[in-house]
Amino acid sequence: MIVLGVILLIIGFLASISILWTIGIILVVIGLVLWVLGAMGHAIGGRRHYY
Repeated sequence: MIVLGVILLIIGFLASISILWTIGIILVVIGLVLWVLGAMGHAIGGRRHYY
């Protein structure tokens, strides 16, 4: 999710498409939250890791 978010951020910035920029930011934030929760050992959706 983090990689996809960064790719969308780059494409949105270069092409000046604000919706891609917004979706990219959202994906990066969600990816970071899931990564931190997984690293802390919390189960997410019944799984130990979200990937």
